[in-house]
Amino acid sequence: MSLFPLFQWFEATAVGTAVRESLWLFPVIECVHLLALALLGGTVLVVDLRMLGLGLRAQPVAELAAKVHLWMAGSLAAMILTGVPLMLSEAVKCYYSPPFWYKMGFLVAASLFAVSIRRRVAAAEPASPVLQKLTAVVSLGLWFAVGFSGRWIAFY
Repeated sequence: MSLFPLFQWFEATAVGTAVRESLWLFPVIECVHLLALALLGGTVLVVDLRMLGLGLRAQPVAELAAKVHLWMAGSLAAMILTGVPLMLSEAVKCYYSPPFWYKMGFLVAASLFAVSIRRRVAAAEPASPVLQKLTAVVSLGLWFAVGFSGRWIAFY
């Protein structure tokens, strides 16, 4: 079963058409999307670098992770809420774009990893330093892949 008809329908929606035909909607939504990505990246980076032992050593990992959790969740929600209209405006292009599919796969993997394994490891006190480091490396790799493949969409 092909998803192409669904993507054609996505592009023909009122939101997709409005974003595509507007002079300012796409760039404004994309700016918010990228700001949310930067905020998400900052929250991930500060906790993962702490788990790697590369900063904020006086702050317990669990306490730091708890402090940035709402910022991380909010920025992820903002990324999704802005990403949907961006995708709707060029859904057929996305359908044919391997980087789009990579981004979606990495986004699902990174999100699931963040709310399951990373969250548990960051909350554990005391946690195994090796497990924290491994978790941080996987987390950083997954989120980097989301950002990289998202940027790659424009050049494919």
